[in-house]
Amino acid sequence: MRHGTAEKLRTLGLDPAVVERIVRGALEEDLGGPDGVDITSAATIPADLAGTAEVVARADGVVAGLPVAAAVFELVGDDLAARGVSDGAVSDVQFRSEVAEGAQVRRGQVLASVTGPVRALLTAERTALNLLCRMSGVATHTRRWVDELTGTGARVLDTRKTTPGLRALEKYAVRAGGGTNKRMGLYDVAMIKDNHKIAAGGVAEAYRRVRRDFPDVEIQVEVTSVAEAREAVAAGASFLLCDNMEPDQLRAVVEAVGDQAELEATGGLTLQRAREYALTGVNYLSVGGLTHSSPILDIALDLRTRK
Repeated sequence: MRHGTAEKLRTLGLDPAVVERIVRGALEEDLGGPDGVDITSAATIPADLAGTAEVVARADGVVAGLPVAAAVFELVGDDLAARGVSDGAVSDVQFRSEVAEGAQVRRGQVLASVTGPVRALLTAERTALNLLCRMSGVATHTRRWVDELTGTGARVLDTRKTTPGLRALEKYAVRAGGGTNKRMGLYDVAMIKDNHKIAAGGVAEAYRRVRRDFPDVEIQVEVTSVAEAREAVAAGASFLLCDNMEPDQLRAVVEAVGDQAELEATGGLTLQRAREYALTGVNYLSVGGLTHSSPILDIALDLRTRK
């Protein structure tokens, strides 16, 4: 991965080492291993053939992940050059973004161009597009929620319901779409849910145990009633997840808790009712569907060859 691409990833809050690990895993899946070969490209494309390809939107949406796509093309190009597969004169892959991350794009719009050995471009194509389409789909879906909540004061949150191995990329895509990340994993925020309360013997005891063992960690508590919300706040909680509550019940919790805790509506939320829930006075709407149910944004690679 080139230094410039690594720096772009860092500015987006992505660790280049994590991105490279994801990309290399995806490439190995496609090529059958670290030393695998794209047999179709190897058989049909001369090693000294260079070309330029355009990354083109096939649908309207929000783009996210162009630097990740760049990393795919660069890693493939460098690997082929290191193995002597591509001619030295054409081995350098250059990726150029034509739009900004998080931009609203239209069908037919060129998002980026990439120049280099055609073997490298076509070997990298599907992996680059798989990641770019997935991330842009998450960003596009998130933007719909953000637009729906405009003016309510509430923000949309993601969850841990992510594709295994792609959490960092999908959570970045939520940010690119204007959403807000919740916890990254089980390690950075304590979230006391119903099963924890049952195992510990109640809200107050579960809260006490977490605070005792992890005094510096943020604690969030899931509640299912006004009474439980009051109990959690009394125990010290300053962030409550209001699980599967209807708007009237949420308004009652908002009234009972006031400014003693931030409140999140969660469970079964839909875009059609998003504004209704946001207007209850909660601070956040937590939506697992941002990552587990977003369709891809259709994006393609159109090749232009040259000698």
